[in-house]
Amino acid sequence: MSLRQKIAYAGRHYTPTWKYGFNLKSTMAYLLDHTEPTGEAARILSELNQNGIAISSVDKLLPNSSLFGELCDQVDQLEHSFGPQLEEARLAANHDTESPKTFIFKLLGETPVLDPESVYARFALQPEILQIANAYFGMLTQLRYYNVWHTLASQSRARESQLWHRDREDHLILKLFVYFDDVDEGAGPFTYAPGTHRKGPIKQEPQTFIEKGVQRWQDEQMIPIVPADKWIQALGKKGDIVFADTRGCHKGGLARTKDRLLYTCLFTSPTSQVAELFNRPRHIPVPTDKTQAFALTRG
Repeated sequence: MSLRQKIAYAGRHYTPTWKYGFNLKSTMAYLLDHTEPTGEAARILSELNQNGIAISSVDKLLPNSSLFGELCDQVDQLEHSFGPQLEEARLAANHDTESPKTFIFKLLGETPVLDPESVYARFALQPEILQIANAYFGMLTQLRYYNVWHTLASQSRARESQLWHRDREDHLILKLFVYFDDVDEGAGPFTYAPGTHRKGPIKQEPQTFIEKGVQRWQDEQMIPIVPADKWIQALGKKGDIVFADTRGCHKGGLARTKDRLLYTCLFTSPTSQVAELFNRPRHIPVPTDKTQAFALTRG
């Protein structure tokens, strides 16, 4: 790594430089024109800032929205259309431990097509959700990904994202997980070590090992950093929403007794260095709302 690359890397890991240097334009745009979250959105933001994770529900956060019902209908159709492929994937999940994430079947494909008019985009761009994302970052954020994940129950060894890790898309990261079914311990719930996000107090790193070029660690390596009784398991019911900064330590998807079906989306800063996660058409319809339009714009 050259000196210039080292300086850039250090800058992106130093909050003031990341926020007021690399992302000055989006930070100033937010500071000059935004509304502070209230009610349930304010509670979610407070827990995100403190713990790195917050759990809510469609009923609490989006009581006047019909989009969850529309989302459920679309997902039901996808599930039906992929019936045979899901059964093939289930066999692979139990026998193939070498291919990437065979335990997750992505109903929109590996690289979803960005369609602002689809329910998958419209759900993520609801004002309440964008308000939380922008307030957590302290800047206007961008929608970088959405998909529907069907996690397949299997008895294969824990691997990849089923092991503790940190995501690397940005300095801060915000992911949402919206449940289409009840999630109990047998469905491989998302599990988080509170306080390990960049805003949190825990700076000590677990002893890691490398799996396919990514740092991972087992439960026994996580326990000295955050005791197991402090871990937050995102158990929940249909319609629950999990907000998480996945720069913090987390794992999930180790489904043993039942499948897990959820919608997920991802927000980052505008200058995130992660490769494009959408198949982005050359021209897309842009909403008139400037915050939604900014969330969809790249480059």
